[in-house]
Amino acid sequence: MVKAILNLPRDQWFEYINEKTRSQVKVKSAAGPEGPIYVERRNPTKNSGAASTATLSSAMIWRIANAYSPNVPINFDRVLAGSYNTRSLLEALLAHTPEFYWCIPGRIELINNSSEIKRGHKHIVWMPGSPHQNGVLTESKTGSDQAISEIPTQTIIYDSLAITEKLLPSEMNIDVKRRHLQIQIALIEIGLQLGFRTWIAHNDKGFQYGERKVGELEGVIARLSDERVLASYEEARVAANLIDCIWFKNGKLMPAVMEVEQSTGVTSGLTRMKKFQDLGPRLADIRWVIVAADEDREEVIRKANTLQFQSLNTRYFSYSAVEELYSLCKRRKISNKAVNEEFLDCFMEPCLTEFSLN
Repeated sequence: MVKAILNLPRDQWFEYINEKTRSQVKVKSAAGPEGPIYVERRNPTKNSGAASTATLSSAMIWRIANAYSPNVPINFDRVLAGSYNTRSLLEALLAHTPEFYWCIPGRIELINNSSEIKRGHKHIVWMPGSPHQNGVLTESKTGSDQAISEIPTQTIIYDSLAITEKLLPSEMNIDVKRRHLQIQIALIEIGLQLGFRTWIAHNDKGFQYGERKVGELEGVIARLSDERVLASYEEARVAANLIDCIWFKNGKLMPAVMEVEQSTGVTSGLTRMKKFQDLGPRLADIRWVIVAADEDREEVIRKANTLQFQSLNTRYFSYSAVEELYSLCKRRKISNKAVNEEFLDCFMEPCLTEFSLN
């Protein structure tokens, strides 16, 4: 998305999709391949057309990017929940890039068990298979012929976490640690639904989550020595103590070994998993997984492909995918009777490139 926007003509002012809106936007530059993007905006009918600067944040760009699938229209206001006062600028620029079209799909309105298709709202659809001319605002007739029945947004609610600066290393931010623990808790809940017992790193078990400590939550393993699969591997048990999350199954299998990387960098997590792999049992079907924010995907894949870590055949489990699976497990009561472990692979992305595999 960022690359496509930067490829727009830099000397051109771009119109908004709504014809009644007089404002215009022009691309200036970007701080990196994932943004932020710096732009100018103006209203030619006001203040003699004087321009002001604005920033399209990386966070906003990522939220929109994560919402897209090919040929599926999305509504920016709905995805961003009304956040970001620059969302219309991003929408206008994106609609002028070759693979994105604007459309107004019908809206299915349900009243008293009857449905009616009414004129909907403005959407942007990604159509990578049929690009249009760069810099030209183009309507997708296909998108406008579609009808959308909106469902409630998936919401994840976490209980309160008691975290104080005294419990953390001096270099660690409280908000960073809170997010790290929230993802671990989501992994515990997913594991519980799928019939796994979950190991949580020793130094994370003491944090208070709601009415209980993290180490006291249902499905959390108290001691690694209780797991038969590691009974003969004392050095591996020591190495596993600081692994963020390990799923165990039936006392004989480890479906996944996971490192949650929020602030320490990907290399440290890969190093801990590699050490555990070298010392632990050579079981088939262990998933070696880096769990990280969506904006860290490129870094995870790059580090996972370095020679020293290729034996892990690392998978990337994005925060958004974790919470999507967590939401699905909670809403639909998914269990190991309904799905097998391969279901997990739908949410995890293999990191090794074809070059590394060869």
